[in-house]
Amino acid sequence: MASIPPDDDAAAAAGAAENGYGNGNGNGNGPAPRPPPAKRPRSVISAAQIRAEFEHHEAGVARVNNGSFGCCPSSLLDAQARWQRLFIAQPDDFYFHALQPGLRRSRAAVAGLVNAGDVAEVSLVDNATTAAAIVLQHAAWSFAEGRFSRGDAVLMLHYAYGAVKKSIHAYVARAGATVVEVPLPFPVASADAIIAEFRAALDVAKAGGRKVRLAVIDHITSMPSVVIPVKELVAICREEGVDKVFIDAAHSIGQVPVDVRDIGADFYTSNLHKWFFCPPAVAFLHTRKDDPIASQLHHPVVSHEYGNGLPMESGWIGTRDYSAQLVVPESIDFVNRFEGGIEGIRSRNHEKVIEMGKMLAEAWGTFLGTPPELCGSMVMVGLPGCLGVESDDDAMRMRTMLRKDFMVEVPIYYNSRRVEAQEMAKDKNGDAVTGYVRISHQVYNVTEDYEKLRDAVNKLVADGFTSSKLRPSQKQETMA
Repeated sequence: MASIPPDDDAAAAAGAAENGYGNGNGNGNGPAPRPPPAKRPRSVISAAQIRAEFEHHEAGVARVNNGSFGCCPSSLLDAQARWQRLFIAQPDDFYFHALQPGLRRSRAAVAGLVNAGDVAEVSLVDNATTAAAIVLQHAAWSFAEGRFSRGDAVLMLHYAYGAVKKSIHAYVARAGATVVEVPLPFPVASADAIIAEFRAALDVAKAGGRKVRLAVIDHITSMPSVVIPVKELVAICREEGVDKVFIDAAHSIGQVPVDVRDIGADFYTSNLHKWFFCPPAVAFLHTRKDDPIASQLHHPVVSHEYGNGLPMESGWIGTRDYSAQLVVPESIDFVNRFEGGIEGIRSRNHEKVIEMGKMLAEAWGTFLGTPPELCGSMVMVGLPGCLGVESDDDAMRMRTMLRKDFMVEVPIYYNSRRVEAQEMAKDKNGDAVTGYVRISHQVYNVTEDYEKLRDAVNKLVADGFTSSKLRPSQKQETMA
């Protein structure tokens, strides 16, 4: 049998099949692969070691946007490469003997991370968008096959992730669902404000005796970034008779504590490549094994394991690179090199991003878009109103300019949504704040990254820059 260097934990998973632990045609829910050999204790990772782990990041770039694509340390990239070489060396042996035990090892690691009741409740998929497609595909079939009535409702947040919103319309609205949005306020003052808007939208969804078949709730919204009180919203859904609740928690693992049994949703997904250091792309979907719907969920890519349960269907979708899904245990080993493990990382990231957000707000005469208790490792900071961000296109052009001209990577959000009776917030000069930066903090960030962003925006203000100067029509007029 092909093997990888013995110092890599994956070797134990690859050899597990020799001890009778599953194969490419099993159900993936048998005994766990033999655990890897015990490792020698490591000292807490140093600042120099952190820099070395991320020295592949482009030099000179203030990368304060971990939220979009995450990050992967060199040690995880090395572990991934060993799995890739194992496959390339002997593909048949890899698929029939190493793949499923290795995937089950990763699923077991995830189950422990999120307090799942059983490894059988965890499926590994490419990303949260794929997990959403699995859940929404089932809802669409329920409409098509008559289990749901045309016009029954699906509830989602206005700030749901764009790809998921499109999936909701592509799957369930097309199948006959009425889609109702929760118009959350922004800036957000408190969790109570979110809960109040959710209750009001749920009343709209239930109007006329309509059944609410599915609520799609973000744990942490992407843009603007807000930590949503998901446990409270799930409880409200149970009280109000919502059939199923799907938590899109793409950003949650590594940012906030996650206990799927405590949260109590029917479906919960999170990416492991955003805030848990895995290489792209790997996420998990949790579904309670005692829910009859678990056997009705299918991966959108139908392959040979169709009908053998979602964990197995997801673990075999044809010839592809599964290495990102196989290194989850190594990511746990990496976070445990930090004081306090993932809890310590989370806490320090939160404290630092709040500190940096307040520093920027003070320098620009603005404010944070959410109170600290509704932030994880990402914070929304208002931009000076004089910059004149008036559209999503303005925001994207300004983001591109900061990248190219100042070597600062940060998303910019245009706040176009106005909840009734909520006035637009203003900066210290009395200008309406329509643009926000979403800053992230991860272990590789340093204070100088945020100072670089601060100084870039201050220079734009001092130079009299407005977003209108980047619009194509303005450029054409200047050239003429």
